[in-house]
Amino acid sequence: MRAQIIRIGNSQGVRIPKPFLQQIGIGTEVEIEIQGDQIVISSAEHPREGWEEAFRLMAKNGDDRLL
Repeated sequence: MRAQIIRIGNSQGVRIPKPFLQQIGIGTEVEIEIQGDQIVISSAEHPREGWEEAFRLMAKNGDDRLL
């Protein structure tokens, strides 16, 4: 798909179709980085963020046993 670069205030941007955002799970915040000659946009949300700490607390409290 081709898109035009549009003016947004003093910046420029690209409109990304809603189905594209839904397909890869991007919400309202993104990470933007340069990789070689490409601009890479990815979700800033990490769905499993904090799980390691939660599992550690579960083990400490004995809540990690099978029922």
